[in-house]
Parts: sequence; C-alpha cells; structure tokens
Amino acid sequence: MATVKLRNINVRQFGGAVPYGNATNYVFPFATTAAGAVSESDSTTALGIGDVVDLGQLPEGMRLHDFSAIISTAMTAAVTASLGFKYEDGVDSSEVPQNAAYFGAGLVMSAAARLRCTAANALVRLPKPARLILTIAGAANAKASLVEFIIDGRLNGPQ
Repeated sequence: MATVKLRNINVRQFGGAVPYGNATNYVFPFATTAAGAVSESDSTTALGIGDVVDLGQLPEGMRLHDFSAIISTAMTAAVTASLGFKYEDGVDSSEVPQNAAYFGAGLVMSAAARLRCTAANALVRLPKPARLILTIAGAANAKASLVEFIIDGRLNGPQ
C-alpha cells in the first residue's frame, strides 16, 4: 500500500476577499499516465488497491459542504475509490474525527461521469489543516485518466 502525494499547484481557490464567511470551491485536478501512475506526483508506480493519493490541503476552519467529481477520462475497469480527509499532523480529533470516506466510498472511477457526495455525514468544520485523500479500491489502475475533484465549503477561519 503506497501513499502518493500530488505536487502542490496553489491554484485551488478563487475568491477570498475577506478572511471569514466565504463560500468557496477548492479544485483538485487528478490525472494518471498511460501506465496508471499519478501524473505530477512523487511516484511513478501505477496505483494499486489500497493506495492513498494525497490530493492537497483543506484549510483549518473550512466547513465542508459537498464535493463533485468530474471524470473526463475514466480509470481502468472496476476501479472504485473513497474520498475523505486526514489531518496534516497525523493526530486525530475527537471533535471532528478524520474520515477516509467522509465524502463517499465505492465511488466508481471506471466510467466517465459526474459524481456527488454519497455519504450522509453531518457538516463539519475542520479544527486544523487536513489533507484531501483518495483511497483506491476495486482494482489497480493501468491507464491514463483525468478527474477533477471540487470541494464545496465555507472558509470560517481558525476556531
């Protein structure tokens, strides 16, 4: 089981005229090469079952509302995934426990589609910086793909 980290692009947010109360969308582009490895990442190995892709940062104080995934080019047949978050410092929070499937599990990545949140979790406000993570399941990926994950939320600032 590998953890693959995307190189930070810093083009994830539009807006931010004031530091608190902003509705915002963070965009996390995700692509794989013809060999199934994550493009623009620290790994050249194809994604396998159980691999975790660190898509980027979700800031402290962000209230998580929803997500969309636009799968323009699908992954290999039978690839599914879960989408959630873990804390940057590696320490869980009793207030808002990290959850690798917060936005959904069993997300079908093997067909071009638009996906929305499938989990019935309560809205949460992140007490500290977190990482958006995609965990691969179902099958290993062996082809080029293109997906954009869009996280909808509100920036409330630190608590």
